[in-house]
Amino acid sequence: MPRVLVVDDEKAIADTLMFAIERDCMEAVYVSLGGAALKALADDAFDLVILDVGLPDMTGFDVCRQLRKVSQIPVLFLTARDDEIDRVLGLEMGGDDYVTKPFSPREVVARIRAILKRTGAGGMVVETPPFHFDPVARVLSVMNNRLELTAAELRLAEALTRAPGRILSRQQILDAIGASEDVGDRSIDTHIKTLRRKLRDAGGGDWIRTHRGLGYSLELP
Repeated sequence: MPRVLVVDDEKAIADTLMFAIERDCMEAVYVSLGGAALKALADDAFDLVILDVGLPDMTGFDVCRQLRKVSQIPVLFLTARDDEIDRVLGLEMGGDDYVTKPFSPREVVARIRAILKRTGAGGMVVETPPFHFDPVARVLSVMNNRLELTAAELRLAEALTRAPGRILSRQQILDAIGASEDVGDRSIDTHIKTLRRKLRDAGGGDWIRTHRGLGYSLELP
């Protein structure tokens, strides 16, 4: 049974979410503060975090930033704001999806299921020398050097390494990283740029090729 940590200081919203989550045969645990969320995640095992951006003690972005130092657990952000900059910031920081209040609890549950399916264990290890991708540990290595990637960068790298030489369109990249179309080109360009830099820093080459008007591909030596 998947375990979901709900982090929101508005108890009524949390209760509604937890009811929908538990009705869908998942376990839900509730905390109202960012500090309590970090402690709960350190002390217990969860499969996904629903994280409100506007918490009283620290922002949801700050919680995610600290969490990403030790874990790649999927994060679904909740926010009362609908600004594009917030959506882009949340995804670039390592969030897996973004929901704006007010929302349908059924839609949130559907997004949870989609994230768990996309990031869950059980996939096949990818051996595309010099890459090694372990879908259970959610770790990508190049030439035996582990890359420190955000959740979205990891999914982008996985999509590219599973199909070397194949051109992925911008829409396919959006689908791979779990972002909606309204996030736009800025998010894709940012992920490609940072992934290229991290590959070079790990001893790799400039293997991600841009195909103008078409998309991107991974071209190995």
